[in-house]
Amino acid sequence: MNDENAPTLVTGATGFVGAAVARKLAARGFNLRLMHRAGSDLSNLAGVQGERVIADLTDQASLVQAVAGCRYVFHVAADYRLYVPDPEAMRRTNIEGTIALLNAARQAGVTRVVYTSSVAALGFATPGKPADETTPINPAEHVGAYKRSKYEAEQAVRALAADGLDVVIVNPAAPVGPGDIKPTPTGKMVLDAARGKMFAYIDTGMNIVHVDDVAEGHILALERGRSGESYILGSENLSLREIAALIASQSGHLPPRIKLPTGLLVPIAAMLEKLAALTGHEPIMTREMLKMARRKMYYSSNKAISQLGYAPRPAREAIADALADFRRRGKLG
Repeated sequence: MNDENAPTLVTGATGFVGAAVARKLAARGFNLRLMHRAGSDLSNLAGVQGERVIADLTDQASLVQAVAGCRYVFHVAADYRLYVPDPEAMRRTNIEGTIALLNAARQAGVTRVVYTSSVAALGFATPGKPADETTPINPAEHVGAYKRSKYEAEQAVRALAADGLDVVIVNPAAPVGPGDIKPTPTGKMVLDAARGKMFAYIDTGMNIVHVDDVAEGHILALERGRSGESYILGSENLSLREIAALIASQSGHLPPRIKLPTGLLVPIAAMLEKLAALTGHEPIMTREMLKMARRKMYYSSNKAISQLGYAPRPAREAIADALADFRRRGKLG
C-alpha cells in the first residue's frame, strides 16, 4: 500500500501504550484507524481523531477488515496480566492473534508493521550488566504465561520477517505515565505506593520508562528501524526500593523500610491463589510473581538511542506524570 493518505492501523488503541501511540501519531497528522474490542473503555481516545474499528485478535475475519487498505500497522494489543487462570486464552491472543494479524497485513499489502513485544521476551541481566537485544535467551527461564506468550510471539514475528514481511520489533520496559486507566500491573504498584499501601519491599528491580517515550520509540522504529530487528524502549534501571522512594517523595508518604525475603512470602502467595480460585478475584501476589521477582528486569536502550535517536526522560518524570493523572482521575483522593 503506497498511498500516503492510506490509514495507519493501531491495535489495542484504547489501552495504555496503544492510546499513547495513537496520540503521538495523531499529533503528527497520521490518518488513523483505531482498533479496539467491543465494549472497550474509549476514554483514553478522547480527542484523538481517527476511524474506530471493532475487531478481535481471536477473530480472523475482523482482522482482515481492520487492515484492509492500510499503509502501516502498529500492533500494540496484547493480553497483559500476571495472574492468568487460563493460559490458553492468553496464547490465543498474544501468539495466534499476532500471527493472524501480521498475515492479514501481508495479504493487504501493508508497507511496514511495528510490533510491540516486551522486555519480558528477552534474556535476563547478569549482576552489574543490564540485558540488551543480544543477551542469550533461555526459554525455560521465562516464568509465567505472559512472559512465555510474548517470547513465543516474538519468535513467530521474527520468522515472518525472515520470510519477507517488513516488521520492526520494539521491546518496551515497564511503562509509567498518564492514561493507565486499568491500571496495568506496574501502574497498580505505583498507585498502591502512592496511597501508602506499600509497607515492605522485596529485592527486585525493573526498568521504568515514560509511556510517551515508549510511544515516540514506536514512531522512530517505523521511520528508522530495520526490518526483523528489535529495539529496547526503556529508561532507568531501579530497584523496587528506589522506585518506592521516588513515589513516596512525590506523594507525601514514607517509603517502605522493611525488606522481606521472597521465600517467606511463598506460602502466603499459595494461599492467595487458592482464595482467588474460590472468589474469582485477582490475587495481589502469586508464586509465579515471586519467582519472576528473583531476576531483576534491568535493560539497556543503547541500541534504540544510537540507531533510532530515542531519547527517554528520567523515571522521576514518568512517576510524576502518572501520579498527576491518577490524582486528576480521583484515584489518590
